[in-house]
Amino acid sequence: MSVRARLCLIGASVLMLSGCGEDTKPAGVAVPSPGVVELPASMASGACELLDYSSVEQKIGVRFDVSAASQLRKTQTCVLRTEAANHPDLALSVTDISVDASAFKTDLVPRGGQSVSGLGKAAYRLIAAPADEHGAAVEIGWLASDGRVVSLRYTLAAGQDKGAAEEFAGKLVTLAKEIDTSRR
Repeated sequence: MSVRARLCLIGASVLMLSGCGEDTKPAGVAVPSPGVVELPASMASGACELLDYSSVEQKIGVRFDVSAASQLRKTQTCVLRTEAANHPDLALSVTDISVDASAFKTDLVPRGGQSVSGLGKAAYRLIAAPADEHGAAVEIGWLASDGRVVSLRYTLAAGQDKGAAEEFAGKLVTLAKEIDTSRR
């Protein structure tokens, strides 16, 4: 047997015998706990591609961490909320239709909707009453410069009344002005 083969056998024997003692325990390896990975809202696709958690938080002061999107015919929607609770939530819908500002004001502004200036070709603001499971809501609807009809609705947490929604409306208009529907 060659010297090299003998050395390999001796080395293997030493390695095998080193783990045979009664007091020998395998060394523990510290494994870091996995971190939480926050996916961007846009990962939900659809209208969620127009929203960004940090931008939303910066404009309205509410941090969301869950997004979901859907599409029905020519309307894409996105809902943002927190993992901890169903409300508050923020819903965005974008509809590809052919309508002018006059038709928007006549046919699409809901009863009680108040005109909003400086947003798209025409816009409205509506405050909705609270319901059993959630607080009041603020809806901003507008005809975007690219001809799409857009709605942004913020539903407050349970116990929040119309007064709280009225106070929040300005923040939602500010966010609405930042949404660029031409990116979709």
